[in-house]
Amino acid sequence: MTRRTVLGALAGLALAAAISPASAARGPAAGAPLKVVASFSILGDMVREIGGENVALTTLVGANGDVHSFEPSPQDAKALSQAEVLVLNGLDFEGWLPRLVQSSGFKGRQILASKGIAVRRLSADEVAGGDSHGRDRDGHDHDDPGHGHHHAVGDVDPHAWQDLRNGKIYAQNIADGLAQADPPRGGYYKMRAKLYIDKMSKLDAEIRSALADIPANRRVVITSHDAFGYFAQAYGIRFIAVAGLSSEAEPSASELAAIVDRARKEHVAGVFIESGTNSRLVKQLARETGIKMGGTLYSDALAPADAPAASYLGMFSWNAGRLIYVLTR
Repeated sequence: MTRRTVLGALAGLALAAAISPASAARGPAAGAPLKVVASFSILGDMVREIGGENVALTTLVGANGDVHSFEPSPQDAKALSQAEVLVLNGLDFEGWLPRLVQSSGFKGRQILASKGIAVRRLSADEVAGGDSHGRDRDGHDHDDPGHGHHHAVGDVDPHAWQDLRNGKIYAQNIADGLAQADPPRGGYYKMRAKLYIDKMSKLDAEIRSALADIPANRRVVITSHDAFGYFAQAYGIRFIAVAGLSSEAEPSASELAAIVDRARKEHVAGVFIESGTNSRLVKQLARETGIKMGGTLYSDALAPADAPAASYLGMFSWNAGRLIYVLTR
């Protein structure tokens, strides 16, 4: 498969991702839509794809939003108080959510989208020195969920959706939860989830095929913050992160110098900005090392409507396409 063919296939999948997985299938006309709140845009898109016209969706942290710095508003509390279902990532990603649940008086069903995934733990070395500044993200699978919002030693990487195999688990968990909350339309949710999961499987296979001919020692890039650990372990790309797990983290001068030194020694293919993060440091790295900028990647939030990365599958296809282009040029 040529690079042009691969990139064309990924672009096609990005376009297909914007189309409802079951556009020809309509849910029952009777009954009011299920009121659902999703914690952030990626989960909101999954709920929309699976729930279709049978959910009335509110997403708390929208497109281009930063979950790490989010401050819930009174309107958010009101929306949650009126909801029947709350869909959350868990893994201590939404540190503000327990307080919001309590203050809103929400008593509905909670769907933990990450339930059952192989959780990725941070080692002591990764956490030391400010959440692994300048360390690789090529990770290992673990199954202990851990605790603590501040990413202490032994804590978990919450960005599990960055592996399409986990995305399929998310989708199934959401479908099962919606079906339990709304049994008459349970079959509808599960049917849409199956078609959605099939799209994830197809995209996953395309990405693996595109990366198969790229030598491992050439699969090295620099990113703004440490959100691609699951992507790294799934697809064999090493990400050197400028900042830690939080988009608000920032390396010291000595840590930044160490990243510059390492980038000069290794074959770093490109430097990427992450949507919603400060691009100043990564642009500085590109200038000091002479490494080309690779564009924007999406990690914690989707792009605004009508952009290629405005859906979960669109985001994944966009990220993979940008990475593959840089790694093969």
